[in-house]
Amino acid sequence: MGVQRRASSWVMCSMWLIVGAYVIGLAVPDDGFNPVVDGWLRTIALCMPTVVCVMAFFRARLRRAQLAFAAAAAASFALADTYSVFMLSRNQALTFPSSADVGFIFFYLFALVALSALVHSQLRRPSWPILIDSAVGALSAASVLAVLLNPVLESSLLGPVSLETVVTVSRPSLDLVVLAVVVGVSATGLDSGRRWSFLVAGLLVLTASDLAFSAQVFSDGGYVIGSVLDAGWPVAFALMAVGVDGTVLLDDAMSRPRTSGWTLVVPALATAAGLGVLIVSSQIRLSWLAISLASLALVAAAVRTHLAYRQLLKMADLRNQTRTDDLTGLLNRRAFYTDVPNRLAVLHNQPGALLLLDLDRFKEVNDSLGHDVGDRLLVQVGQRLTEQLRANDLLARLGGDEFAVLLSDTHPEQAVVVATKVRAALAQPFTLEGIALQANASIGIALFPDHGQDLKGLLRKADMAMYAAKAARSGHQIFAENKSSEDRLHLLQELRGASLEDELILHYQPKIDLATGGVCGVEALVRWNHPGRGLLYPDKFLALVEEAGLMHDLTFAVLEKALDQAATWQARGEPLTMAVNLSASSLIDASLPTRIDTMIAARGLPASALVLEITEDVLMADRERAHTILARLRDSGIQIAIDDFGTGYSSLSYLRDLPIDELKLDQSFVMSMGDNARAAKLVSYTVALAHGLGLRIVAEGVECQNAYKELARLGCDQAQGYSISRPLPIVELDRWIKRRPVPTNQRVGAFASPII
Repeated sequence: MGVQRRASSWVMCSMWLIVGAYVIGLAVPDDGFNPVVDGWLRTIALCMPTVVCVMAFFRARLRRAQLAFAAAAAASFALADTYSVFMLSRNQALTFPSSADVGFIFFYLFALVALSALVHSQLRRPSWPILIDSAVGALSAASVLAVLLNPVLESSLLGPVSLETVVTVSRPSLDLVVLAVVVGVSATGLDSGRRWSFLVAGLLVLTASDLAFSAQVFSDGGYVIGSVLDAGWPVAFALMAVGVDGTVLLDDAMSRPRTSGWTLVVPALATAAGLGVLIVSSQIRLSWLAISLASLALVAAAVRTHLAYRQLLKMADLRNQTRTDDLTGLLNRRAFYTDVPNRLAVLHNQPGALLLLDLDRFKEVNDSLGHDVGDRLLVQVGQRLTEQLRANDLLARLGGDEFAVLLSDTHPEQAVVVATKVRAALAQPFTLEGIALQANASIGIALFPDHGQDLKGLLRKADMAMYAAKAARSGHQIFAENKSSEDRLHLLQELRGASLEDELILHYQPKIDLATGGVCGVEALVRWNHPGRGLLYPDKFLALVEEAGLMHDLTFAVLEKALDQAATWQARGEPLTMAVNLSASSLIDASLPTRIDTMIAARGLPASALVLEITEDVLMADRERAHTILARLRDSGIQIAIDDFGTGYSSLSYLRDLPIDELKLDQSFVMSMGDNARAAKLVSYTVALAHGLGLRIVAEGVECQNAYKELARLGCDQAQGYSISRPLPIVELDRWIKRRPVPTNQRVGAFASPII
C-alpha cells in the first residue's frame, strides 16, 4: 500500500506539472495549431486524470464501483477530446454527431452513474428529509445554471435548429444536470472536506468551459483551437482527479454518512438561490425552464420545512418524555437533578426549601393489594401534591414512593405550612378498587441556603430530617444539626447493604420441654455483625429497619438462614423446630404462604419444622387478611404461635377464630410469679385456657429455677429464658446441646422429641 501511495503521489505531481506546462504554452502567442502544445501536451494533460482514477481504483478498499465509473468518465472525455484534436490538426471538419460527441455524452453518463454509486454506498435506504434536501439543492442549482445557460440557448435558436446545434448545446446542458446532482448530493451531508470541494470546483470549471465553447461555436468567429479557453478542460479534470483520489484516503472516515455544516448550509443556500431566480425573473425576462426549476425548488423547500417542523415537535416530545415520570406525569429524578441547580443559582441568597416526602407503609400496599393498586395510589398522590403547590414550585417523583418539592422564596414557617397542607391532603382517604386507603407521609425539610447551597447537600439534610420525622412520628421535621441523626442515617445506609454483605447472623435460644427436660426447638433471633461497631442487637437497628421499610426483606433473609440450619439438623438426625418472628408487613403479603412453602420444600424439610411467631397487635391490625394468610400457612403444615401473649389486645375472640398452635406467655407474667399471687393465678389460668383450646403453651423469660419448677408443676408445655440458656451462636448451641443430660422420659412425636 505504501508503494502504491507513493506512485500515486508521483503521478499526481506529474499531472499538475503537465497541466501547468500546457497552460503556459497556451499563453505563448501562436499563429495556428501547435503540435506540441495543442496536440501532445493537451492530450497527455487530459489522459493523466484517467491514470489517477485508475490508480485510486486499485488502491481503494471501499467504493470501488464509483471509482471505476469515474475512471471511465475521465477516459471517455480524454478519448473524445483526443479524437477532436486529431481531426482538427488535419484540418478535417467534424461531422455531427461524431465519434467525439459520443465520447462526450458517455462522460456525462459515467459521471452520473459514479455519483449514483456514491449515494447508494452510503445511503442504502435514504430517508425522505435527505431526498428532499437533495432535490432542493439540485433544483436550485439547475435553475441558476439555466439562467447562465440562457444566452447560449437563445443564440442557438436564432438560426435553424440542426443536429449540430443540439449536440453543441447538449454539453453545457448536461453539465447543468451533473452539477445540479453534485449540489444535491452535497445537501445530503454524505461528504465533506477538501476532496468534495475539488470535485465541485472541477465541475464548475468544466461547466464554464463548455458554456464558453458553446458561445464561441454560435458566434461569428466560431471556435478556434489553441485559445486560452482550452486550458479549462485539463484544469477541470485535474481538480476532479484530486477529489477522486482523496476518496481512498478517507475510506475509514467515510464508511458511513456524517452530518457536517454542509447538511445545513447547502439546503439554505440552495433555497435562497431558487428564491433569487424568481425575484430576478420579476425584473428581467428569464427562460421558462429556469423559472420552473426555481419554483419546484421552493416547493421542495416548503415540504422540507414542514418535515423539519414535525421533526422538531417530535424531538421536543422525546425530550419531554425523558424528563417526565412515566407513571405520574411529574418531573422525574433526571429532570429534578437538572433543573434544581439552575433554580438555586437564580435564588442566590433568597430563602427556599427542599421537601423530601416518603409515604409511610407504602410497601404494604404493594404487597397486600398488588403493584397496580400501588401505582394508582402514586398517581393520585401526585395529583394531590400538585394541587397543594404553587405554579412556580418544582415537584418531582424521585422513584418508588419518594417525592421531592423545591419551594422558591419560602421562609421556614412557610415551608412548615406547606408540609402540613400536604400531609392533610394526603390524609384524606383514597378509594382504590372499593378500598379506602389513607396515605400518611413523612416529610423532611432542608432550608436554602442555611442547610446547603447545592442539591446534593440539601437532599442529604432533607433525607436525615425525613427519617427523624418517621422516628418521632411527627409527620414532618426541619433538619437540625444533630450528630445522632447523622449517625442514624449512616447506619441506615450500611443496613441496606448488610444483607448483601452477609453481615446478618442468627443466634438461637433453645426451648425446653418441661415434661422431659429435653431440647425440643429453638427460636431464631437476628443479630448484625457490624464491621465497625461489632455485634449489634435488635434494639439497635430493628426500629430503623421498620422505618426504612426493610422489615419484609429482613424477615425473608432470617427465614433463609434459619431454614438452612434446620435442614442441617434434619440431615444429622436431630430434628428441632425452628421458630421465626413474622413482621406485620410480611403478614399482609398474599404471596407469603407460597414463598415459604417453596423455601421449605427446597430444603427437604417437613412443614411442621417451622413455627411462625406473630404478636397480638399484628393479628388485630387486619384480622380478616391475617386469618386468610394464617389459614393457608397452617393448611400447609406450618405451626403458628402467638408471641408475647397477654400484653396485646384484651379481646380473646381471635383464639376462637384464627388457626393457632401455640401461645407464648409474655415474660412479664413469668418473672413476677414468685412475688405476685395474682400473676401466678394468671399463668395458671392461661395454661388451662391454652390446653382447653388444644393449644401448646410456652413460657418466655424463665430467669430462675423456681419459675422453671412452678411452670412444670402447672403443666406448661415448654419454656425458654436465661436460666436455661441465653441466645447462642450455632457453634456454641451445638456444644450446649451435647452437654445436656439425657432425659429419662421422652415424649413421642415428630419434632416434639427432645434432642440431647
